[in-house]
Amino acid sequence: MDAYDCIVTKLEVREFDESSLVPSEIRLKILEAARLTGSSLNTQPWRFIVVQNQENLKKLAEDSTSGKWISGANFAIIIITNPYFRFHLIDAGKVVQNMQLAAWNFGVGSALFTGIDEQKIRDDFALPIDYKPVIVVGFGYPKKKITGKFKKKNRLPMNELVSFEEYGIASIKNRT
Repeated sequence: MDAYDCIVTKLEVREFDESSLVPSEIRLKILEAARLTGSSLNTQPWRFIVVQNQENLKKLAEDSTSGKWISGANFAIIIITNPYFRFHLIDAGKVVQNMQLAAWNFGVGSALFTGIDEQKIRDDFALPIDYKPVIVVGFGYPKKKITGKFKKKNRLPMNELVSFEEYGIASIKNRT
C-alpha cells in the first residue's frame, strides 16, 4: 500500500476477528517497523513486550483502565520507555505510529490505550523498575469489513487546523 494511502485510510480497530490469526511473519514486520523507528538522539528508549497468550491478554485487559477490549485482540504489544530520556513519550508515539501503519499495510487493524494500572501491569508482566509502561497496542484482523478509502473520517477542516506564519492566518494570500 502507498504510504499516503495507508495514513489516510487507517482506522482504529477495537473489534477483532478471533478466527483469523496474524501470521508470525507479519508480527515480525510490525516489530521491525518499531525497531527501525527514529528516536531523539538515537536513544531508542523503548522496549516491547509481545503478549499473545489468551490468558495474558485477559490479564492485560484487567490491568487497563480504558482498554478492556484488548482481551479480544490477536496479540498486543506493551511499549515501555525509560523516562530518564527527556523525549521518551514522543519517541513512544512515533514507534506506535510506525507499528500501526505497518500493520494496516497488511490489513491488520489496531488500537491503543494509555489507561494503565501501573503496579498491576508491572507485577503481571515483570517490568523492570527503570522502565515505565506508557502505551499498549492491540492487533488483529478487523471483525467488520473495512471500506478503507471510502470511509469518511470525522476530522476538522484544514482551515481550522492550519495557520501560515502566524496563528489565525488561514492562507498565504491573507499576508499580502
